[in-house]
Amino acid sequence: MKLVRTKDDLRTLRRSWIFKGERVAVVPTMGALHAGHLSLVEVAKQHADRVIVTIFVNPKQFNNPGDLDNYPRTEEEDAAKLAPYGIDALYVPTPDQIYPDGFATNVRVKGLTEDLEGAHRPGHFDGVATVVSKLFLQSRADVACFGEKDYQQMLLVRRLSEDLDIETEVLGCPTIREEDGLAMSSRNVRLSPKQRAIAPVLKTEMDRAARAIRRGADIRVVLDSAKAQIKNAGFDAVEYLELRDARDLTPLKTLGKPARLLVAAMLGDVRLIDNIEV
Repeated sequence: MKLVRTKDDLRTLRRSWIFKGERVAVVPTMGALHAGHLSLVEVAKQHADRVIVTIFVNPKQFNNPGDLDNYPRTEEEDAAKLAPYGIDALYVPTPDQIYPDGFATNVRVKGLTEDLEGAHRPGHFDGVATVVSKLFLQSRADVACFGEKDYQQMLLVRRLSEDLDIETEVLGCPTIREEDGLAMSSRNVRLSPKQRAIAPVLKTEMDRAARAIRRGADIRVVLDSAKAQIKNAGFDAVEYLELRDARDLTPLKTLGKPARLLVAAMLGDVRLIDNIEV
């Protein structure tokens, strides 16, 4: 595993792989790696000869400066977790490699970003779209792996790659969960023991709602009941719990096509998101 910090060094590596006719995958992350991230690395290795993992805590996708300051920086620990996977490059760019002095371009994807996460985190998806565009162009990867836990983000990245004719195929990879069903997330470490015991209710109630919707129950009644159960379990707020078209996230009033149930809820000061297929 080669540690790379500049885009020029990354491109030099990439050119050597292109010369050999090798296929390249990239796994973009912000570090603080857990088993969910590592599962993306495993998928990447199945689809490419060479794998690049990136770690960059992107300031443009944080609404709250405090969240940016508090985000864990664990490069050494992350490198140790990646070592057994035999990746080819760990790209940890300095800020000037992504946003040099005078940087003035912003990438925005309309239609997928205005509600759900976009409504609660203004500007977040513009930051995601901008940094992912940079990482795709710097790595020139053939394929990129993104977790379905951040489903709206995954659709956004797929759309920008297609719209901008970036030759990087975006693969959506299944959400990795703890044994009790809680979706793995770097935020989970911030939960107190009491909160951690409550957190799996999110998945339990989504599963219950999905079963009822499949049986033909009224979708709005089912979702209102699930929100109430989540709050009764100890969550402080449910920001949204919505059934959306799995392809473009348009709201659904009936279940007549592949759908996704998406949720965001606050447990203390920790914001948890999740989604499941319906």
